[in-house]
Amino acid sequence: MQPFRIRELEITDVQALLAFEIHNRAWFESQIDARDPAFYSLTGVTDHIESYLADFAAGAWHPFVIEDASGRIVGRANLKGIDVPHGCAEVGYRIDQRVCGQGLATLALKHLIQEAQMRWGLTGLVAYVYENNVGSKKVLERCGFVPGALSGSEEVEGGRRFALSI
Repeated sequence: MQPFRIRELEITDVQALLAFEIHNRAWFESQIDARDPAFYSLTGVTDHIESYLADFAAGAWHPFVIEDASGRIVGRANLKGIDVPHGCAEVGYRIDQRVCGQGLATLALKHLIQEAQMRWGLTGLVAYVYENNVGSKKVLERCGFVPGALSGSEEVEGGRRFALSI
C-alpha cells in the first residue's frame, strides 16, 4: 500500500477538494445520496468547507481529508453529529474510486474510531449504509461495527444502520 496521510480539512483545500469531488461524482452518486449540483463549484466547495470548519469549531463535526504521497486528496472521513454528553457520533467516509481496494477506507475508519475515543471521549459510533454498498458494509464489519435495525427517528431508505461500542 502506498503511503497515505490523514489530516484535518482546511480552508486551503478548496481547489483540491473540488477536483476530488468532480472526478468521483458519478462513483459517489452510485453509492450514496447525490449532492446538490451547486456544490460542484469553487463557491459551493468553499461554502461547504466553511460550514464544516464552523461545525468543527462548535464541536459538532470533525472533518478529515486523506492524501496520497503526492498530496492529492484521495478520500474524506468525518465524525458528524458529535454528541459528547451522550458519547456518540456518526461516521462517514468517501474514497476515490482510483484507490479503492487498497485498505484506505479501513485506514480512514480506524482513524475516526481513534479520534472519537481519544479526542472526543466518545463511547459509540454509528454508520448508515445503503444495501447495495457492499464495500462499505465489509469495511464497517472489519472495524467491529455490527449491523442493526434503524430506530424510529432514523430514516435511511434502502439502508442499514451499523453501530460500534468503543
